Amino acid sequence: MSLINQLPQKVQEELHKKSLLKVISGLNNFDIESVKMIAKAASLGGADIIDLACKPELVETVLNITSLPICVSAVEPKLFLDSVKAGAALIEIGNFDSFYEKGITFTGEQVLDLTKETKSLLPDIPLSVTVPHTISLDLQVDLAIQLIKEGADIIQTEGGKSSKPYSPGIQGLFEKSVPTLAATFSIKQEFDKNGIHNPIISASGLSQITCPLAISAGASAVGVGSVINKLDNLVGMIAVIRGLKESLDKSVKIQKIS
Repeated sequence: MSLINQLPQKVQEELHKKSLLKVISGLNNFDIESVKMIAKAASLGGADIIDLACKPELVETVLNITSLPICVSAVEPKLFLDSVKAGAALIEIGNFDSFYEKGITFTGEQVLDLTKETKSLLPDIPLSVTVPHTISLDLQVDLAIQLIKEGADIIQTEGGKSSKPYSPGIQGLFEKSVPTLAATFSIKQEFDKNGIHNPIISASGLSQITCPLAISAGASAVGVGSVINKLDNLVGMIAVIRGLKESLDKSVKIQKIS
């Protein structure tokens, strides 16, 4: 049984409208000042949820400066316990990008085991699980189905950080988004065939140009990190987040018209 209905009402509404924007501060970003600036930008820019490294001190700090719901990400299930006590509304296995840079990858079996362990520790907390893009697309689809059966409430796709665009400009942005868009579309197709209605978050490698494509591919939400985190000023971050949210809202309006 899905625990989506335990998430804050605004999050549920945005998922239903397919316009939820999640800002990701980074699985290994434990710099409090950096996280505070990203959280402020997320709140002022109109994001719907913020994804933090799994540390209770970060959760408490962000709760003191914004009312945004908090998701915490980790690959060690026991770490979730204290962050949930601190106020995290959603837990997530994944945001694997930082591990790939170290040559560490995750198999489907490992992700399933992490999911089972997490559900045994926190059976009543909404859970999002990232499907590693390092496994083949058909296996990503199979894994997503298995994860839902094991109790995952949300599936997240990825791939952009490891994508190597060949072209500059807008075409390069499209090329960078291909892995997560392909996974989103393939998983959504299989979910529809099996009567699965759990939401999908497209994350990694997306931009204001490509976020609407993720929604068209079947996502109910997008997760963005590096396009924001690479900036070093609050005003710039707010502008990017606002642009991302506006692109999602326009996408929803266009789909309603069509």
